[in-house]
Amino acid sequence: MIARYTLPETAHLFSDRSRYTTWVRVEILASQAQAALGHVPHEVVQDMRRARVPDPERVAELERERDHEVLSFLAAYCEDIPASSARWVHHGMTSYDLVDTALGHTLARATDLLTAAARRLRRVLSARALEHWDTVMVGRTHGVHAEPTTFGHKLAAHAFAVDRCLGRLAAAREAVAVGTVSGSVGTYALIDPRVEEHVLAALGLAAEPAPSQVVARDRHAQLLQAVATLGACVEQIALELRLLQRTEVREVEEPRTGAYQGSSAMPHKRNPTTSERLCGLARLLRGYADTALENVALWHERDLAHQCVERVILPDSLSVGHFQVTKAADLVEQLTVDAGRMRAHLDESDGLVHSSAVLADLLTSGMEREHAYRSVQAAAGHTLATGEHFGTSLAKEGIDTAALDPERFLTHHQVIRTRLEKLHALQD
Repeated sequence: MIARYTLPETAHLFSDRSRYTTWVRVEILASQAQAALGHVPHEVVQDMRRARVPDPERVAELERERDHEVLSFLAAYCEDIPASSARWVHHGMTSYDLVDTALGHTLARATDLLTAAARRLRRVLSARALEHWDTVMVGRTHGVHAEPTTFGHKLAAHAFAVDRCLGRLAAAREAVAVGTVSGSVGTYALIDPRVEEHVLAALGLAAEPAPSQVVARDRHAQLLQAVATLGACVEQIALELRLLQRTEVREVEEPRTGAYQGSSAMPHKRNPTTSERLCGLARLLRGYADTALENVALWHERDLAHQCVERVILPDSLSVGHFQVTKAADLVEQLTVDAGRMRAHLDESDGLVHSSAVLADLLTSGMEREHAYRSVQAAAGHTLATGEHFGTSLAKEGIDTAALDPERFLTHHQVIRTRLEKLHALQD
């Protein structure tokens, strides 16, 4: 994780200290169940509870000798436990009973953080969409003026995209919130399945239904795909805002402090750096998602090829995703919208944005399509060549100009607003 793109909540969650704290909790829960079943002495649990969470530096010191993190963790942990009890710690378990069960718990919590951030983004988008529902502007296709729309409509589309992402995150959270305490090849040969039931119930996890030695890695791939899709939707928001901040457009502007400096050489620059950063982070998330797919196929009951990869992509994906979504919500919430420039750009088209309405009226009046299209196209070409208003060019073609009203394009706009209002009412 890079501190620049990591917020404190996720930094803490994926820290070595937090991981070892969760490992201790899993070990204590497993020993509780073992003691209740009469498989280990009851005083073992008390001794384990009194022991401190191993210091990460001590675990690292032992790992340099042993080349095995879990055994180094257990050795460090048991340094604080009487030998009579230490011999029972991790009884009947294998390393990934501990690692994957703790990981499922951590990933569920990390997904909850990301989900909360995404809900806030949805709420901000829908609120600002309603605020600017009637802020008329030109719609653009292929980067070229098309028909009138509103800025609220644009933001509504993004709000619904984030809402769909929340559904994907919910499904992915369910997929990764699993664990296993089933032994070396997942057969429960040396551990009672009731131990697993106790541990997972306490952690709020489901059981891997047919464990090998590890939790199936398609689960993690599903989560990172969901995170990457959310990242792509944030990128779409950021890309739109980047385009609307170009010098010749300047319909919106990112929030800036009074001490803002956009360039070391050009003091006039006001660059869309926040939006650009959000777009760049989406590229990372897609890379993590692709890499997670590479981890799905493991040799037989397990190998270790996935482990070093996951140490990077799991914390990085969740931390970058959380950072990106949080900053996107800040950006939209504080965005300056220039409704005047939006309307001015609509008017600067010399009426050309009304061509589809003129064509529709001609077709309704009975004119043959090819003739109607070519007539409107000729008038548009004249406007582009001369700068003469489209209404004047149409008149020269003998075409009525009553259709040249931007509000006409918004006649049935209320149906979309009604859907948006329902979405906004769902906010947490």
